[in-house]
Amino acid sequence: MPFCPPYAMSRPPLYLFYLLFCFFSLISGIQPADLQILMKLKSALQTSNGTSAFKSWESSNSMCNFTGITCNSDGSVTEIELSRQNLTGVLPLDSICQLQSLEKLSFGFNNLHGPIMDDLNNCFKLLYLDLGNNLFLGWSAPDISSLSRLQYLYLNRSGLSGSFPWKSLQNMTGLVRLSLGHNLFNPSPFPNDVLQLTNLTWIHLSNCSIQGTIPAEIGNLKELINLELSCNNMTGEIPVEIGNLVNLWQVDLLNNSFTGKLPVGLRNLSKLERFDVSMNSIEGDLSVLRFLSNLVSLELFENKFSGQIPTEFGEFKKLVNLTLNKNNFTGPLPQNLGSWAKVNKISVSYNFFTGPIPPDMCKQGTIKGLYMHHNNLTGEIPANFVNCFTLLEFRINDNLLSGTVPAGIWGLPNLLIFDISSNSMEGPITSDIKHAKSLVALRAENNRLSGELPAEISEATSLVSILLNDNLLQGKLLIPTSPITIFRISINRLTGEIPYMICNASFLKIFDVSNNSLSGKIPQCLGNFSNRLWVLNLQMNNFHGLIPDTFAKCNGLELLVFNDNHLGGLLPKSLLNCTNLAVIDLGNNMINDIFPYWLEALPKLEVLALNSNKFRGPIGNHNTSGMFFSKLRILDLGNNKINDFFPYWLEALPNLQILVLKSNIFHGPVGNHNTRGMFFSKLQILDLSYNEFTGFLPKNYFENLNSMMINDEGKNESQYFGKRHYYQDSVVVTIKNFETKLSRILTIFTTIDLSSNKFEGEIPEVLGRLTVLRLLNLSHNNLTNHIPPSLANMSRLESLDLSSNRLTGQIPIQLTSLTFLAVINLSRNQLIGPIPEGKQFGTFENDSYEGNLGLCGFPLSMKCNSNELLPPPPLPSIFQEDKDLKFASGFGWKVVLMGYGCGLLFGVTMGWVAFKRGKPQWLIRFVEGKRKEKVRRCNNQRPRKRRN
Repeated sequence: MPFCPPYAMSRPPLYLFYLLFCFFSLISGIQPADLQILMKLKSALQTSNGTSAFKSWESSNSMCNFTGITCNSDGSVTEIELSRQNLTGVLPLDSICQLQSLEKLSFGFNNLHGPIMDDLNNCFKLLYLDLGNNLFLGWSAPDISSLSRLQYLYLNRSGLSGSFPWKSLQNMTGLVRLSLGHNLFNPSPFPNDVLQLTNLTWIHLSNCSIQGTIPAEIGNLKELINLELSCNNMTGEIPVEIGNLVNLWQVDLLNNSFTGKLPVGLRNLSKLERFDVSMNSIEGDLSVLRFLSNLVSLELFENKFSGQIPTEFGEFKKLVNLTLNKNNFTGPLPQNLGSWAKVNKISVSYNFFTGPIPPDMCKQGTIKGLYMHHNNLTGEIPANFVNCFTLLEFRINDNLLSGTVPAGIWGLPNLLIFDISSNSMEGPITSDIKHAKSLVALRAENNRLSGELPAEISEATSLVSILLNDNLLQGKLLIPTSPITIFRISINRLTGEIPYMICNASFLKIFDVSNNSLSGKIPQCLGNFSNRLWVLNLQMNNFHGLIPDTFAKCNGLELLVFNDNHLGGLLPKSLLNCTNLAVIDLGNNMINDIFPYWLEALPKLEVLALNSNKFRGPIGNHNTSGMFFSKLRILDLGNNKINDFFPYWLEALPNLQILVLKSNIFHGPVGNHNTRGMFFSKLQILDLSYNEFTGFLPKNYFENLNSMMINDEGKNESQYFGKRHYYQDSVVVTIKNFETKLSRILTIFTTIDLSSNKFEGEIPEVLGRLTVLRLLNLSHNNLTNHIPPSLANMSRLESLDLSSNRLTGQIPIQLTSLTFLAVINLSRNQLIGPIPEGKQFGTFENDSYEGNLGLCGFPLSMKCNSNELLPPPPLPSIFQEDKDLKFASGFGWKVVLMGYGCGLLFGVTMGWVAFKRGKPQWLIRFVEGKRKEKVRRCNNQRPRKRRN
């Protein structure tokens, strides 16, 4: 700055000259200094996308004309406004804060990084500071206590962390807006320093680690318009003092842990337009909200609210956004809901609402999202919904709706997602669907839709996902021409062949046409038409011919399900190209081949079901290195013609849970070798029945069945094997000489069936260690000696069949402790003495014990009043057929249902099916022996005689 010499008071003209000279010298000194600072700022920052924020920043231009610069009348810089300019670099606050007149510093929405330096304190004249929405990652906020004149502070989403200097706010008594949200500050309670700033109108402290309760003193901030505390760790109840803040326009407490009820003071907030307390644990009803007629957005989802929705909500003329999903609301919805306001979205899903759908939610012609799924709504879809032309998403699935879908709804022009699944909707899919040019996802599964799939569906050119399974659709299969990725139309009544248009569906990921009456040959292109395909399900149809041998390399196929058809020939070797295969289910076909040992090369294979075919020959005795079939969980080779010794290589499969080798020609001993190790530790279902196995029972295997020893009390009884959405693990069990498919297998279901073989020797005591075994069948063997009392330790046992052996001695009285036992069959042995009394044994009938002439007591007619017991007569060959013996071929399923405790196999599994399908008469018919579903006898529908 130029030196100003002293002036003489006695010479006024000279005084004026010096005064003007000093003034202009001062001005000329400030402006070059400010310009130099701005040019340094320009050199420190860059634009990330070539924007021209600094294009005008040239020394030849007046700095007051620079982009983003404002000067006062003296020509000094007062404002720098460079927000949203894609700037990068480190902010040179050491020089910026030398601008002596700077009042506004705004660099929000850029990509600035590095520290916010302590030099910021030198900007002591600042009224407005915005450094929000930047990348100051890993740096702490500096102390800014010298900025006492600050009125607006924006540091939200700036990447700051560490402890925030809350005490530096104490001197900012004029602060109007405080925005610090979405920074990873250290956890702290609600800052008391903020509660002293009585001029605040705006608090944004969302997602910045605030914890504890909202202080009652919040009621002192009576100028407050906006309160945002979402996404923190706040607890306790919303304070009643919030009712003092009568100027509030928005309250956002989303995603905390607030409890209690809504405070009654909320009814005072007549100016409130936006209220969000979603994702908390607040309970009670909404009665206090019925006075807030100015509400525009009300979001209460994921809480514990209950009761009915106030009818006043239907009169709110500004309410455009209502989200109440995932609560416990009951009763009907206000029937005039949405009829007055220009509604944008209504979401009331996952509650217990009843009654009809409000009919006028499309009245104003603005609604875009309607979500009413997972309730108990009844009635029909309102007819005037055909006028919902603005609707983008319409989800009313999982309700109790009925009637016919109004024809025009199928063709709403802007609809993206249409989901009416899991209701009782009837009628056809109409040709109006040709107008649904925007439709991406069509979900109508689990209804009663009928008629044929309209050809016009191909004109819905945006369709990507079609789910129409579990309906009554009939006629021929149509393949849309749109870029379809999911196509499920299973469990319908479709006939005819798969059209060759399927070969053009190159985007297809899931193709499921199972459980229909389709026929013909499988198109060869199914092996290579789409490298995106990962589910191919054709089960339960009438396809014949060969399995395509065109599976291409690098395909994504994970599930190949062709069971219950009439497919024959050999297994195609091109399956080796499907290296992602996890499930191969080809059961119940006519495939005539040797065991496909080469499938061991598939590294992800979990399920291999080849049951009920014509596989033959040996299955090999592999090197037990564990490098083959290493992920296999289920191996089902039942009902084939395999002639081999027990495949000891199975011992090396660490994940095996289900092993079914029944009804083959396996022979020789099982287990009891000298090899040490953990065998079958995860096995839960073992079925070796109807073979020619000899020797002793495999004691060393029983010792390793850990999954049958672990206490299952903590297991959820509604969980099932297999976690794949498009495939459910299943198994076929033999009940009264019939094979019945359990379409789902409870994770608590365990069974050992070694019946109808030639095992000999005694029953190992170690079986008693299988404490969670549910079913045990050792019938029709040549077992001798006593029934071990240790079987009483099998506390979960529901069915025990030891019939048709040579067991001797008395029935252990310890077995009366088996409180879950619903079925017992000890017939056709050489047992003697009194039948134990009490508990479950009081429910069993004569046929559980017949053929043991040395037994006495209830329920037999022979009383135990003689000092001498009749010696057991010699038995004929234990493999002799006895057509009159009720238990000659396994458990009697009527007894399973009638026995005390209602055994797991039918009491849980069949009960679940009856509940799911809503058809108890189906179960009744099953019990009465009139079941009409497919039931196949052992060994491909042929009754199998006992071997002599």
